[in-house]
Amino acid sequence: MSGGHAFLELRKFLAPEFVFGAGSAWLAGRYAAGYGARRVLLVTDPGVRAVGWADRVADCLREAGVTPVIFDAVSPNPRLDEVGLAAGTYVAEECDALVAVGGGSSMDCAKGAGVAAAAGRPLREFTGVDRVERPSPPLICVPTTAGSGSDVSQFARVSDPERRLSLPVISKSVVPDVSLVDPVLTTSLPAGLTAETGLDALVHAIEAYASNAASPVTDVHALTAVRLLAEHLPAACDRPGDLAARGGVMLGSLHAGLAFSNAILGAAHAMAHALGGLLDLPHGRCSALLLEHVADFNFDAAPGRYAEIARILGGGAHPDAAAGEVKAGLVGAIRRLKERLGVTGSLGGLGVQAEDLPALARHAAADPCIVTNPRAVCARDLAELYARAI
Repeated sequence: MSGGHAFLELRKFLAPEFVFGAGSAWLAGRYAAGYGARRVLLVTDPGVRAVGWADRVADCLREAGVTPVIFDAVSPNPRLDEVGLAAGTYVAEECDALVAVGGGSSMDCAKGAGVAAAAGRPLREFTGVDRVERPSPPLICVPTTAGSGSDVSQFARVSDPERRLSLPVISKSVVPDVSLVDPVLTTSLPAGLTAETGLDALVHAIEAYASNAASPVTDVHALTAVRLLAEHLPAACDRPGDLAARGGVMLGSLHAGLAFSNAILGAAHAMAHALGGLLDLPHGRCSALLLEHVADFNFDAAPGRYAEIARILGGGAHPDAAAGEVKAGLVGAIRRLKERLGVTGSLGGLGVQAEDLPALARHAAADPCIVTNPRAVCARDLAELYARAI
């Protein structure tokens, strides 16, 4: 079908119910009770619990007559054994719904626990694309970071430390039933994490816009996300209590999540997933460090789309400029934004070594996100991209 009639192409779009705005987090009890829940597994992590958000959500559940069972043994890259423990707790405590309070790690752990508990089998049997056989229990997500997109996506990621892999669970069964997206909960994030998670959302948006599975619907979300994040992320890092800035970043993350959940991603995320699995590195920082290298590599496969991204980020060239000038403007704009946010350095600075590259490239080449990268890419290309980022 010709590009001029792209809006007629058949597309499927998945999105959960969500409530956006200050105070939405405190609706968790009302929603849980509305689903008929009496006892819920509240999945969180030690950091989120320490700042008080998880316990406040637990209080809202109790006020609605719902008993929370708190599970907070979640790592930054949630592991299969942690998902198994959460699923076991869900069954042993006779829970009937899940509430995730935290960043992508808590939400992905809760998603995995729901799949495993419903099936009565280990999550590893359901990793991959469309392998979940049974509906999961009701899931309410309360994100405390603006970046992962797990609160609105059909994706979850879990780490297999034994095989040193990051494993995907991609299924409409892990789309939350409702997400309560409250920017206030991001005010406890320090500047560094605000920058890294916000940049991860930006990578979501850029890769979704450049994806070979993009559509007119996902384009709207992706470009809106880029605009919001470029405008508000620096202010949110500078002034953690600025709710207008926090709201802009949270809304940008929401739009980016809706975009990538349906258009999927590309090489930057495939490579970041491999780094998380093999070396247990922080996902947001890895995707940010890889972004300009992947954009440079992909540019010629989608020059018009990358030119639009460059324009929004402030690196746009004259409309009649040569492609090389436009690409240089895009790469420069990405680097300037990262420097402004203090996300600098290299993969080498995170401990990645040359001898890691063959395994990383193999794992990235097998990641589902590589399929929608706008330019065909092989393991050799990926090894070279890793080498540039070291």
